[in-house]
Amino acid sequence: MMKFITTLALLLATAPAQAANMCIDIRDVLSSKSPDGKTLVFRMKDGRTLVNHLRGNCPDLKFFGFAWQSHSGDTHVCENEDSFKVMQSMEVCVLGKFDLPVIDKPASNG
Repeated sequence: MMKFITTLALLLATAPAQAANMCIDIRDVLSSKSPDGKTLVFRMKDGRTLVNHLRGNCPDLKFFGFAWQSHSGDTHVCENEDSFKVMQSMEVCVLGKFDLPVIDKPASNG
């Protein structure tokens, strides 16, 4: 029994840690759009651009706005967890994985 517990402890200690899902505060979003119904591009107030690869195809998202299906009072949405509903079609879409943030640089005057 002691050998089993020791082995289990060793496995748990060496197992790769699960990375936490990236979350954003929707109050920090300046704008959002979907060019293809498969991705959702967020322009953030701090100059970052975040691209989320939706967990499924959401074709109506290209044409209509959406509303978050968030928990009461919660302003954070997380990849692989939260969903939203497309206006008019009522299509439900789920966030997938975010790309690493891109910092937009101001255009140079040259």
